[in-house]
Amino acid sequence: MTATHHAPAAAESGASATARFKSDKFAAVADTPKERVSLLAREVLSAVHETIRKHKVTYDEYNALKAWLIQVGEDGEWPLFLDVWVEHVVEEVATSHRKGNKGTIEGPYYVPGAPEQGSRGSVPMREGEGGTPLVWTGRVTSVDGSPLKDAKVELWHADADGLYSQFAPGIPEWNLRGTFSVEEDGSFEIHTVRPAPYQIPTDGACGKLIAAAGWHAWRPAHLHVKVSAPGHELLTAQLYFPGDEHNDDDIASAVKPELVLDPKPSDGGETVTYDFVLDPA
Repeated sequence: MTATHHAPAAAESGASATARFKSDKFAAVADTPKERVSLLAREVLSAVHETIRKHKVTYDEYNALKAWLIQVGEDGEWPLFLDVWVEHVVEEVATSHRKGNKGTIEGPYYVPGAPEQGSRGSVPMREGEGGTPLVWTGRVTSVDGSPLKDAKVELWHADADGLYSQFAPGIPEWNLRGTFSVEEDGSFEIHTVRPAPYQIPTDGACGKLIAAAGWHAWRPAHLHVKVSAPGHELLTAQLYFPGDEHNDDDIASAVKPELVLDPKPSDGGETVTYDFVLDPA
């Protein structure tokens, strides 16, 4: 698996994220009562109205907002905008009842159907893939401690340039994306490479907001995972690395202390142990 690539423009990655996101999201809320829709829509609009009144928003500022919102759509950056600045609160509310592992946001770069790699294997990667080799071992259990032998661990992450396969040109389709099963005792072993921190795309509408507000665009290095098992709630999480300068000011506000790994040096690379405890559905 070899290929060359360049950093994608916001419009390239945004269009891909938007196309994937729109495909299957409305069916789950098709039966939402009109009263619920009205309640949420009115309260969001009321919050906007209150901000306008409180800060005496001018027509020039209002028109700039309209133009910016149009550009967000044209750049395909609604998934990026919502996942970076809104999703962490939705995740917090949706999983507050859980007794098992903490989760965090999915982000805009998940793709279902990553190749199966068994319970002890490597994610697909290019020859000479950049990044420190990383061996991750762990177990998947239920909250009562019983192993979940039918569990699946989906892993995906950026490469050493901060780019994701299927969202940046020139990268093999399933690069650094894999699905792993577990042993009878719930254990697994995954071989990958340590990803790099990266900036979210800054040449589109989201980048304009970041620049205008004087924010930074950095996300700390992280591994994305989805862990599932029959009869249990799906866990979506990101795992982080200690010492990253943006763990404390992640642009997506997604870092939690429980999600920071403790890697150890080993044979030219690193090893890490991190287990998952899933809540019954």
